[in-house]
This record gives sequence, structure tokens and C-alpha cells, in this order.
Amino acid sequence: MEKGYIHIYTGDGKGKTTAALGLALRASGHGFSVYIGQFMKGQPYGELTSLALIPNITIKQFGDPGCFRKEEITALHIDQAHKGLKEFESIMKKGRYDILIMDEICVAIWFGLISEPQVIHVMQSKPENSELILTGRKATQNLMHHADLVTEMKEIKHYYKSLGILARRGIEN
Repeated sequence: MEKGYIHIYTGDGKGKTTAALGLALRASGHGFSVYIGQFMKGQPYGELTSLALIPNITIKQFGDPGCFRKEEITALHIDQAHKGLKEFESIMKKGRYDILIMDEICVAIWFGLISEPQVIHVMQSKPENSELILTGRKATQNLMHHADLVTEMKEIKHYYKSLGILARRGIEN
């Protein structure tokens, strides 16, 4: 890839991680190497099993195995996010991967686990020939300003709200 761009997939609708994983799958089919760092996630998801079968995709989680709310943040959550960001940046700088995905990084900023300037620094440090994708609700205007492509997923209707259906195995997790 001669020139790589920065994407942000944000918004309150479903599909941000799914879009990033779809891009990863497409890119791997063309022989590109993909690194996915999942911030805010430490629990088992179906994509971990599936992506482990694809040799040119690496996925690493930098989050807690349980879900937590913004008001429940601990020093451990902050430490996990900072270690993850440091590892992600180190991997990125080595230039081994064509596609780099920071899954749920926008939420990590919103939760106060990582600062916006830290992530903008990563965005600005991206190797010229790598594609960088950031996902998560609550992307800031400043983050979006530094991106080349921004897609907002907008919720129109969701069975969680209308029917009380929780995350389902194989569909949402």
C-alpha cells in the first residue's frame, strides 16, 4: 500500500467493530497483515476464535474481562488501557502491519482511560503506508478532524431497547 488513511467508525448504532472486522477480513483476503487492538474488551467474543484461524490477522485485548460503567473505573482499568496503547504504538512503529485497528478506543477516551492527545499522537505517528481504523461511540470532533474518513452508525431501532433483548451469542458477542 503506497498511502494509508485513517478511518473512524463511531455513533450510537450497532456495527462499528463489525465494520472494522469486515475491513480486516477483506484486507487479509488480499494478503495484507492486520493487527487489532481491542481496548475496553477482555471478555471472550466470537471474533477471537474466528480470527485466530486467519494467519495474517493478529488480535489482542487490552481490557477487563468484565463490563463496567464510567463511574466504576479503577486504577487497573487505566493501567490496562495505557499498557495497551503503549503496546499498540510499539507494534505500529515496527511497520509489520498494513492495517491497524484500535477497537473501542473512542470509548476509552470518553471513559477517561486514555487522553485524546495520546490517541492523536498515535494517529499522527501512523506509518505512511499503513491504514489506521479507530472505533467506538463518542468520537470527539478533534479525533474526527484528524481522520480521513468518518462513518457514523446511527441507531434507528434496536431490539435491546424495544424488546429488552440482551447481547446474543454469535450476534453481539
